Amino acid sequence: MARRICIINQKGGVAKTTTTVNLGIGLAMEGKKVLIIDLDPQGNISSCINADSKKDMFDLLIENADPGECIVRVNDNLDVIKSKETLTKAEFILMGEQARETVLRNKLSRIPGYDYILVDCPPSLGLLNQNAMLFANEAIIPVSTDILGVDGMKKMIMAIDKINEVFGHTCTVTKIVPTLYDKRNKVCKQALSKLQSEYYELVSDPIHMNSKLKEAPSVKQSIYEYAKTSSGARDYHALVKHVIRDEEKYANLDRNPMAPKASNGKISIKEAVI
Repeated sequence: MARRICIINQKGGVAKTTTTVNLGIGLAMEGKKVLIIDLDPQGNISSCINADSKKDMFDLLIENADPGECIVRVNDNLDVIKSKETLTKAEFILMGEQARETVLRNKLSRIPGYDYILVDCPPSLGLLNQNAMLFANEAIIPVSTDILGVDGMKKMIMAIDKINEVFGHTCTVTKIVPTLYDKRNKVCKQALSKLQSEYYELVSDPIHMNSKLKEAPSVKQSIYEYAKTSSGARDYHALVKHVIRDEEKYANLDRNPMAPKASNGKISIKEAVI
């Protein structure tokens, strides 16, 4: 069964898309079969990966399109389902649906042939992210190495715990990725130290500030293609290796739990963690 991983943080600007793209492409380069799902209406995956599609996440979630119609082949080991701004409407439309929190799970419950399915999530605690958490069995949380970043990460962990409790689900935080790290900056060093002391079993090596990571999307390339000798490429390659090494560690996570209970509308995940 595929490892279903949401790359998630309610806080924006923490390198979620950069992490999703370079983790996914890095895994594919290591011979893993990977599907990247863009669940962010900003559609930033399209800015990073060169692949065209007539149908996207809106068609999958709202128009009942077959997943095969929405999946775009990037290379032999990498596929993508893209999104665009129309996905914003999907959240409002889904509000009127039964089992609205599990639409993504139901649509992709039997999608075969992948070792990893990575979901790039929007910066929110809205319905799209609830769908992502209930689809995934694992969560990777990129966190900017500053005080607000650490605070946002803690709230995200609380949100995952709450949605697990409310829906009888199991989504496990398996990696915390410190991003935007500047070793010359005192605040960055303090934030990294705090993460390592409180979450030492989960924290990866940091992703350093690197201009090449910002430049790569402008030519629709991963960091490995754009600047393979850069610190950004080295950092993400190390993360890929760590994630692969964790395969045995997380092999016993429940990959196909019972369908979660439908929400009774009385509990707000957002209100629960604010």
